[in-house]
Amino acid sequence: MGMDDCVSFFPGPLVAIICDILGEKTTSILGAFLVTGGYLVSSWATSIPFLCVTMGLLPGLGSAFLYQVASVVITKYFKKRLALSTAIARSGMGLTFLLAPFTKFLIDLYDWTGALILLGAITLNLVPSSMLLRPVCIKSENNSAIEDKGSSLSAHGPDVCGTETYCDKTQESTIKDSTMQKAGLPSECLIVSQNQNEEFCNGPNGNRLLLKSNEESDKKATWWTCQQKLLDISLFRNPFFYIFTWSFLLSQLAYFIPTFHLVARAKTLGIDIMDASYLVSVAGILEAVSQIISGWVADQNWIKKYHYHKSYLILCGITNLLAPLATTFPLLMTYTICFAIFAGGYLALILPVLVDLCWNSTVHRFLGFAAFFAGMAVLSGPPIAGWLYDYTQTYNGSFYFSGICYLLSSVSFFFVPIAERWKNSLT
Repeated sequence: MGMDDCVSFFPGPLVAIICDILGEKTTSILGAFLVTGGYLVSSWATSIPFLCVTMGLLPGLGSAFLYQVASVVITKYFKKRLALSTAIARSGMGLTFLLAPFTKFLIDLYDWTGALILLGAITLNLVPSSMLLRPVCIKSENNSAIEDKGSSLSAHGPDVCGTETYCDKTQESTIKDSTMQKAGLPSECLIVSQNQNEEFCNGPNGNRLLLKSNEESDKKATWWTCQQKLLDISLFRNPFFYIFTWSFLLSQLAYFIPTFHLVARAKTLGIDIMDASYLVSVAGILEAVSQIISGWVADQNWIKKYHYHKSYLILCGITNLLAPLATTFPLLMTYTICFAIFAGGYLALILPVLVDLCWNSTVHRFLGFAAFFAGMAVLSGPPIAGWLYDYTQTYNGSFYFSGICYLLSSVSFFFVPIAERWKNSLT
């Protein structure tokens, strides 16, 4: 487990605050520069501690920015097909096994310093891709006459704002009074902001009211908002946060154990190293395909998404508990296929399930704090599995531990109906 993988989870709460201040686009660009800068500076490394900072801390922090921004932006761009879009976006993570031979090829061709410079140049392409993260504004338009302030608003569809921040911070809904226009009266506009203030304006050419504030008040409001977010503990009063975090933490604790120990166990069984490498390739490809299929099925809304998620976690647990029975290459391939399918199924639904459960909490903060606790699991999972191997001199204990963690991670979702009844009692 690399240091950058661990660091990519821990800064979750910090990333949530920075996104609220700078916006998703700027935060993503900042993350791209951190990753690129880490690789480029690493080409001048002269010691291991130097590499721990440049190859571990900087790329890990940049990856945290990029991953969380991409996750939250998907939830703002897609609603009806959120699971499928999430699955497509993260399906490439299953193909990361291709990076190892590609990196080895670069090292053989350009030495390790040249390879790091080229990797930095490749990741620099994340900057223009981050610029494509355009803010989304929701316009609401009502063609019927306005009878009072409580007139219903109908969603017209997403549009692009001209500012950096998203319109979930200050949402503007414009209502045109077609009846008054036909009568020759001035048009009326209604602006609904996040603080629930409503202002009406009358004017012959005015279809919108722009919120006016000077720079000093904006700065004071920004710093006040930052302080509120830093001190806000309302998320910890949300039972759905504990349900999701418990599952996310234990599933991340279990996921990396079979991923890292599969080839090692194949070698202890006397399987050729080339044949063992096929296991990783098959697992990566099937995991990517499984995520897309799982996302499409979840979007059909036959049952709630967390039921799919819970079922996949249980199947992953059972598969890993049966893994020690696979003592030949065909049996190991069967285990790999089953685990890759089930793991891809639940990985594709992490974000859609989070969106369904986050209730009144922002997705940024919900995901940020959950990722922080999951980072502890990512950091401790492989060492625990390694300790089990040193103690038992077999990898069976590692797979048993992974299976138990998967089964325990599904337990919290059985409490979702209780949490829903509690939520309904408040409303």
